[in-house]
This record gives sequence, structure tokens and C-alpha cells, in this order.
Amino acid sequence: MEFGFQLFGMEPAKVCDLAQAAEGLNFDLVVFPDHIVFESPERQYDPHTLGYDSMAIAALVAAATKKIRVGHLVLCNPFRHPVITAQSLVTIDHVSGGRMLAGLGTGWTQTEFDMTGIPFPPVRERLEALDESLACIRSLWSNERTTFEGKHYQFRDAILWPKPIQKSPPILLGGSGKGLLRIAAKHADYLNIIPAAGKIGKFSLDALRQMNDEAFRERVNFLRAEAKRIGRDPNAIKISNVMLLFMVVDTAAAARQMIEGIAATFNLSPESLLASPVALIGTPEQCAAELRRRAKNWSVKQFIFSSFLGMDEKQIHRVRKEVIPQI
Repeated sequence: MEFGFQLFGMEPAKVCDLAQAAEGLNFDLVVFPDHIVFESPERQYDPHTLGYDSMAIAALVAAATKKIRVGHLVLCNPFRHPVITAQSLVTIDHVSGGRMLAGLGTGWTQTEFDMTGIPFPPVRERLEALDESLACIRSLWSNERTTFEGKHYQFRDAILWPKPIQKSPPILLGGSGKGLLRIAAKHADYLNIIPAAGKIGKFSLDALRQMNDEAFRERVNFLRAEAKRIGRDPNAIKISNVMLLFMVVDTAAAARQMIEGIAATFNLSPESLLASPVALIGTPEQCAAELRRRAKNWSVKQFIFSSFLGMDEKQIHRVRKEVIPQI
């Protein structure tokens, strides 16, 4: 079982402090999102949320730590050409001494593309591009020269030096649509399952409601079947779960009050919020019980706690000292 944190919306110095605290408590990974706009459901966002460059932050944390794995949940493939992504990730791998986790996705926050003019093609094309990008990145990392003739990317004897320290850097993909799951079956070492957002270009309340216990298990089963179909060991892909709405609190009453407040903000029922895999709010005992259930019922091997509701060293300590020992 792996445990880590997704950190964003804070100054680089604080990110480093929290990453070092997590490392000191033997957490496994720290990851960063890749956004210009940090949207809540139905395109709500605070335009003043801090949004530092995710590659630079990862490199900064890689240099400030010694053993925790550093990566992204997840890089937006359309933001960068795959040779630039490959080069940046190799740099992080070398800065960290071989601790880079390569997290990629199709991109889903249409607002970012609309405001910048970066092309935002239909999800089918973005999936095709992600598949090609992963093939190119893996080749650039392992082969002396890369030649690739695809619909979206073309390489002619392309070189990339140095190669990663890791022989095969682990790849994490994020999403939940069948197209993404097929790509994960082919390329991924980890799949982080979230409510559907890629096709419609936003997190929707309907998608949040629909991503319940049964839907999560359906995605896992589809991934396993697809991996088996293409001749890959279904168990070679670890299931990852990020809890965007995460907080450890002291009492069940405090947990209920927080859940009801957040649910009302998003026009959800408390029960819908509690059933969502992106939420985990409760006492240490409640959190541990729910994580045990997810590990058993969903085959989750990697839990990532997000800083969307805020994160400090106290929360990091509580997860390690009060929650994890009960799992």
C-alpha cells in the first residue's frame, strides 16, 4: 500500500516544507496537478488560487527531498509536446536521483483552453494524442533515436540525452472513460480513477454523483479485462485513489457538519458526497475504516490525499500517526 499527497494552491516554500514533513514520516509520494485554473464542479473557481508551474515545483521538491517519490497527478498532455515532457521528466528524475513518477492525462479543464487559445479538440482526438505521446516518451527514454509517424506527432531520428536514471520510470494515468482505460491497460503502472470530466471539459455534479462504489468497481473490472485482452498482467496496474475533499477531524459530529456544509455548496446530498471516491472526511477511525473498505472492494493500492481543503503539517502527522496504523 502506498500513501502520498497532492499539493497545490500554496507558496513553493510551503510545498517544500510539507513534502519534507511527508518524507520524514515515510510517505511514499508527493504529486502536483497541472492547471492554470483550479476548478470545482460546474466550473467554479477562484481566479487568485496560486498556480505555479508544475514542472518547476516538482523539480524544486525533488531537490529538497531525498527518498520520497515526486511526480504529477497529472500533467496535461496538450500543454506540451511529448519531447518537452520527456525532457522535463528526465530532468526531474536526475534531480531526484531516480524518484520521478510520470503522471499524464488528456486534459479536461476547457476553461484553461478557451482563455488561452490552446487547441482543445474532442476527447477522442485528445486520447489519440495521449496514446501517441506515451509511445513517443517511452521510446525517447529507452532508445538511442526515435522515429515515429503518427496522426498527432512525427519524429525523425529524434534524440534525448540523458536517459532517465530509472530503467522504466513508472507511469500514472488519470481518468475514467473507456478510452482512457484502454490506454492505461496498455501503458500505465498506476491508474487514478476520477469522475468523468474529459468529454465535457469540466467536473460536473452529475459525474460526481455517478462515480459511486459500483461505478468505481466497474472501471477497475474494465481495466483488468482490457489488460488481459492485450496480453498484459491485469495486476501489473495499481489502482490509485485521490481524495480531493479530504480532512481528518476530531469528532463524528464535526465530520458530519463539514460534510453537510460542502454538500450544500455543491448542491449534493451528504450521502452522495460520502459515497464519492474523491471525498474522505471523518475521524481517524472513520477514515481508516473507509480506506480499508476501498482497498478491499476497489483493489486500491495507492491513496493520495489532496490539499483542496487545505493542508498543513498537522494533517500530515494525523494521517501517518492516527489513520494509517489502523488500515
